[in-house]
Amino acid sequence: MSALTKRDIIVDITDKLGHRELTQTLVTEIIDQFVETVTARLSNGDKVIIRNFGVFQVHEVKAKVGRNPREPDKNIAIPASAVVKFRAGKELKAEVAKALPLLREKNA
Repeated sequence: MSALTKRDIIVDITDKLGHRELTQTLVTEIIDQFVETVTARLSNGDKVIIRNFGVFQVHEVKAKVGRNPREPDKNIAIPASAVVKFRAGKELKAEVAKALPLLREKNA
């Protein structure tokens, strides 16, 4: 299994839709704008729903007290924060489920 990078996505889209005169520069601009739009909406606390893929939503992680393993007697205040959670859609879950045999083979 390997990682998929932004560059890989750009090349793949350009190759698949090249007959429509899409250049890698244009695809890069589209992906950058997509990321910028999603980021802006999430930073406003909005939910981002991409049908057949999933939902991105901002959740609050409450403040808590942590400990440094090197100094267990000292408490460390960890402030509240906002994090992005992703919930996969039904179609994505079904496709990802097909990877289970590959994962088991890799870990065997």
